[in-house]
Amino acid sequence: MIDLRSDTVTQPTPEMRSAIANATVGDDVMGEDPTVNALEEYVAELLGKEAAVYMPSGTMTNQIALRIHTEPGDEVILESEAHIYYYEGGAPAALSGVMCRLVKGDRGIFTAKDLSAVTRPTDVHFPRTRLVCVENTHNRGGGKIFPLEEIGAIAHFCQSQGLKLHMDGARLWNACIATGISPAAYAKPFDTVSVCFSKGLGAPVGSALAGSVEQMQRARRFRKMLGGGMRQAGMMAAGALYALKHHQERLQEDHDQAKILAQGLSEIPGIVVNPADVQTNIVVFQTPDRAAPELEARLLEEAGVAVFAVGAHSLRAVTSLMVSPEQIQQAVSKIAAVLS
Repeated sequence: MIDLRSDTVTQPTPEMRSAIANATVGDDVMGEDPTVNALEEYVAELLGKEAAVYMPSGTMTNQIALRIHTEPGDEVILESEAHIYYYEGGAPAALSGVMCRLVKGDRGIFTAKDLSAVTRPTDVHFPRTRLVCVENTHNRGGGKIFPLEEIGAIAHFCQSQGLKLHMDGARLWNACIATGISPAAYAKPFDTVSVCFSKGLGAPVGSALAGSVEQMQRARRFRKMLGGGMRQAGMMAAGALYALKHHQERLQEDHDQAKILAQGLSEIPGIVVNPADVQTNIVVFQTPDRAAPELEARLLEEAGVAVFAVGAHSLRAVTSLMVSPEQIQQAVSKIAAVLS
């Protein structure tokens, strides 16, 4: 099978497995796992923040960020197809008791002007707007990079209104490799930043939330409350630490392969995709004359190519270290054969 469903399907390399097997471990809930501690310190340094907390998933890091910044009844502003709103099981309402106010973006990207238009005035009739969330890169936006200049404008608006700012940076590493902008530069305008290790970096488990020491102390409490306090987690953290130190630069290979895939798909009758829209490792393509869920099933059954339907006529393909250049070419040929 040529698996293009997601970069979450990546498996650890032999070198990463060795690092995992040889990790020094301790009880992380007690703060005694040296490998977890080293990972958290390294992430905080990369992002230019005071501290970081390792957690099992990006959903947990995002939701704990919402929890530390808000009170029940507050309102969080998100882009209309943000992962926090779209793919995290209704957690903002269930875990933090907050309302989500949505901004319609352009492939996930909104502006300070858009934000201003939906921010509520202070009034007892309204929920209190408290937090703004930015997703970089944007999953349902096809891996689109949030421009740093626009982030700066949004941060300036948030500061003027007393709003907190959180970045869902699950694929921040991809944005950094594509632009040459450092993780710290991207993270600087934000109060908290969530990053993931189990996508393009190829680690088996985990994400981290970074921010101030005070915020991360609060985050640890909520991590424990939600069942995310782990014991000898150093074996998992070792994979993440290895990925950060050895797999960031290779993300460019995924970006290059995504562009090649998009170009090949654009030449197949019945598929609509603009290769110029592909900025990182995600390709979203349209099938105007075919139902995407049906085509997803046919591609897997008839061609052994796995993609995800993300709309009635939209499919997503994601490149990763599990897919070779040869498989990209094969995928294009196989998809063309099925559509013909």
